[in-house]
This record gives sequence, C-alpha cells and structure tokens, in this order.
Amino acid sequence: MAILFGTYRSRATRNVWLALEAGQPLEIRTVLQAYRLADPHAADARLNTLSPAFLALSPAGAIPVLQDGDLVLTESLAINLHLARKWGGDLAPRDGIEDAQMQQWALFGATWIESDGLALTRLLTDKADAMPEGRAEADRLRAALARPLRVLEAHLAQAGQMVGGRFTVADINMAEIVRYAGGDPGLLAGYSALGAWLAACQARPAFQTMWARRLAEPV
Repeated sequence: MAILFGTYRSRATRNVWLALEAGQPLEIRTVLQAYRLADPHAADARLNTLSPAFLALSPAGAIPVLQDGDLVLTESLAINLHLARKWGGDLAPRDGIEDAQMQQWALFGATWIESDGLALTRLLTDKADAMPEGRAEADRLRAALARPLRVLEAHLAQAGQMVGGRFTVADINMAEIVRYAGGDPGLLAGYSALGAWLAACQARPAFQTMWARRLAEPV
C-alpha cells in the first residue's frame, strides 16, 4: 500500500480526495508542519517537517510526500497524476493525449494560479488589505489571477470538465488549486462556468468526506 506523509491541513487533501474517489487504500502517516510545534527540534517532538527522519524523504521539508515501493514523490500534483495512472479507471488518462493534457493543466494551475491565489487568501485572512499597501497588493493579485481564470472559464464553458468530458484527476488537481484563492469570496464572480464546475466538484461525496476529515484535524 502506498504511504502518504502529511496532514489533512495541507496539500495532502488533493491526494486523499483522489484515493476516496478511486476507492483505493492510502495509508496516512501524520507529519506536522514544523511551525505548528513550539519546538520542532525537541527530543519528544512529534514527527514534523524538520525531523531528520522526514528530511531524509523530503529534503525540502515539505508535505505531502508519497512513498510507493521504491518510488518517493514530493509534489502533490505529481503524486495525484502517478496514483491516477497506477489505479486506472475513469479518473486516469485513457491515452497519451489525455495524459499530456492532464499534465498541462496541472502545470498551468501550479504556475498561473496557486501561488497568487494562496497569497491573496493569506493577505485577506490576515486583514492586511485594511492598509493601503495591502489593498494595492490584493488588487495586483486579483489582476494577475484574472488572466488564468478567464482561460479556465472559457475551457469549462465549452468542455464542462478539465479533460475527456468526464470527472478525472485533472478536475481534482485544478479544483484544489482554485480553492486556494477561496479567501476572496468575490474572486469567481463573473466566471459562471468556473463557479458551477467548482461547486459540482466540491459537492461530490469524496470531497465532502475529505473535507470533514480536514476540519476534524486540530489546527
């Protein structure tokens, strides 16, 4: 059985969601983010992202990490693409064209959306937009996100799903990327196809199960 190191309050959620959709076992071994511990280097500290044993798996000290036999993967999107191919079924690519398209959308989301979306969410959560500098930065991030969101809107309005006209790992990856911009409730206003697609993804029983586990995990 593949082993996933991480927590539910991390990008591991996308890997758990995939496993639940696929009906496949995925062992979760808790590795806490070091910032959640008073002293991550203490002798009795729980396994965390600065623990030597974990750094041997992930030199960058980041979660999640997948250990699947001799294979170790340290990027959540790559983990999902690998697991989808391994498990097969409708979530996986049916041919080389779909495989390439799924890789393209994962890279598009990671490159164009995730970092700026997460930065915007953090800025608004910290209420930094109450200051002039924060408002300017929030506006800059919204402007930067408008271009890729327009691309997704046009694609989903025409295709309905990310790849192959059915729900796949590409939808899981992109839905989780777009979720990182969820701290700005008005960001998706005007993107009706994108908003409807995201709502449908998050209404799926597997997402709801994963999200309940995330909320139940201590902060």
